[in-house]
Amino acid sequence: MKKKKVAFSTLGCKLNFTETDTIINKFLMKGYEYVKYISFADIYIINTCSVTNNAEKKLKKLVKIALKNNVNAFIVAIGCYSQVNPKKISLINGIDLIIGAKKKFKIINYLENINLYKKKTAKIYYSDLKKSDLYFPSYSKLNRTRSFLKIQDGCDYKCSYCTIPKARGTSKSDEITNIIKYAKNVIKKGIKEIVLTGVNIGDFGKNLKPKSNFLELMKAMDSFLYEKKIIRIRISSIEPNLLNDDIINFILKSKIFVHHFHIPFQSGSDEILKKMKRRYSSNFFEKKIIKIKNLMPNACIGSDVIVGFPGEQEKNFIETYLFLSKLDISYFHVFSYSERINTEAISMKNSIPQKIRYKRSKILRILSKRKKYNFYYKNINKKKKVLFEKKNKSGYIYGYTDNFIRTKTTWKSFLINQIKKVTLLNIDYLGNMICH
Repeated sequence: MKKKKVAFSTLGCKLNFTETDTIINKFLMKGYEYVKYISFADIYIINTCSVTNNAEKKLKKLVKIALKNNVNAFIVAIGCYSQVNPKKISLINGIDLIIGAKKKFKIINYLENINLYKKKTAKIYYSDLKKSDLYFPSYSKLNRTRSFLKIQDGCDYKCSYCTIPKARGTSKSDEITNIIKYAKNVIKKGIKEIVLTGVNIGDFGKNLKPKSNFLELMKAMDSFLYEKKIIRIRISSIEPNLLNDDIINFILKSKIFVHHFHIPFQSGSDEILKKMKRRYSSNFFEKKIIKIKNLMPNACIGSDVIVGFPGEQEKNFIETYLFLSKLDISYFHVFSYSERINTEAISMKNSIPQKIRYKRSKILRILSKRKKYNFYYKNINKKKKVLFEKKNKSGYIYGYTDNFIRTKTTWKSFLINQIKKVTLLNIDYLGNMICH
């Protein structure tokens, strides 16, 4: 019997990509043939995102690509947007099956009970997240030198702009012993770096019995993985109010947790932070950055910023710009506020015109590039450890330092998936650090 071909495309965060890898592996174990999304496939699966309108537009585009590749393709939408607004997705021409958050890991079961060639209206399998805090483990391991290891899912926060609690439910975590077990599986694949990921990883362990916390997990992983000669663990993102002094001090002393922090910020205006229902002030955030930099001067600190939130006047934006200008951070991702259904912010007054959102976004992106360049420049002539990746791009091999500087050197195949100590020489015209 001919193998069915299945293709995947993933929108959104690293957690989505991690879960996609887990689902791909389930298909491979069942005998399906995995192909690239641009190829002919019998089944196309799109792991959706609910964060921005742009993700919604990308979903529609991916459906068109699938139908162009195979006019009779069976198209499935899974993930966050499928959970938040399945009825709207069902109106997109070409989508045959929609599976919510909790049920997406059982996708093969649903496919095997459906005639893929007798299409009718889109079938929806909705997940009632209120009735379960069931946790599904995931880790990426396909063709990577780094692996993203899911340790937590869901969120108990009620930020006024965010759909994640409705898309993924309440905060839930895996047992530390299980996380160590999955880390062992990653080690067997020759992975040199593990990135801990989740929706709100600083909230790790609160649902466990007995309760645990993120620091306990870090200590357990540090002890186990150091013995196994796994050199690096990276934290994907952590809320500023949950990044406590004990965690910072532990990273300072650890031999395998790298000096790289990604700390969501969102606005330099306390007025806007309050409307967003964030759990800190700009002053609190600034003190956190100063503490990290005092202890780890070469640490890379990234962040997220939202512009154009309802009611963000020019003075509020200038507050954010000036705050970021003086702050000793290395880069930040800029997002234009996007109206999302089932959020408090969508009904707020004083909506900001799209043109102004775009203009403010562009201004902050320029500032972020300058911040990144300055951070790289301060690291010139320093010796750093780089994990080199697999691809040969125009005669160069690329990788990242422990403090997240993208580097390149002349292609040498023996460097693939190796951590080497190098000297950072200068910055090329694309913003990569040349090393030797």
